Amino acid sequence: MSNDDVYAAGLLNRALDPATQPPEIQAFLRAELDLLHDAVMAGMRVLDVGCGSGRHLLLLSDRLRLGLGVDYEHSYIAEAARRVGAPHLHFVTCDATAIPVVAPFDVAVCLTNTWGTMSDQAGVLREMRRLAPTPGTRLLSVYSKASVPSRREWYRRLGHAVLEETPEYLVTEGGFRSEQFSETRLRNIVGDCAIRPLAGIAYVVTF
Repeated sequence: MSNDDVYAAGLLNRALDPATQPPEIQAFLRAELDLLHDAVMAGMRVLDVGCGSGRHLLLLSDRLRLGLGVDYEHSYIAEAARRVGAPHLHFVTCDATAIPVVAPFDVAVCLTNTWGTMSDQAGVLREMRRLAPTPGTRLLSVYSKASVPSRREWYRRLGHAVLEETPEYLVTEGGFRSEQFSETRLRNIVGDCAIRPLAGIAYVVTF
């Protein structure tokens, strides 16, 4: 199975159940929300790449002028659309390397290591730069190597025990592949960026 197959089978929804999450993962997810609240000001236009079921934009709804979430998995987009109750939030099924939008955004985000599960990471970065053209307005959150023990436990609880571990990724028995990064590797892929630790098991990358 590929990451596409695993996500289509509903992994995201199970992963967001706090009962499945080790304490380190819960702390990371809370830290991401704090990060968003600090980065997104009232009246902004925000793009969420790999938005899943739209939880970040839905939480920020009251302060956004416009929110657009994109994801290739249509079932997640359909769920986000069902949950939305605001006319300024929109969710679109599309390839994150070819987002069908021209107008720019104030901020573009790709969170919860979504970028670390994508096959064309450079293509996603290009789209984020195109749609949030001001340097410093694009944010990634990705796992560091310190995340491996807590992710192993999380994936086990989700029925995806880890079968392969390398310095750069984990692969589970269900076929899910998720990467972890060093600062050096991030700079080699992203280019000019600022990197800071997040919750002890992740990095925030601003570029």
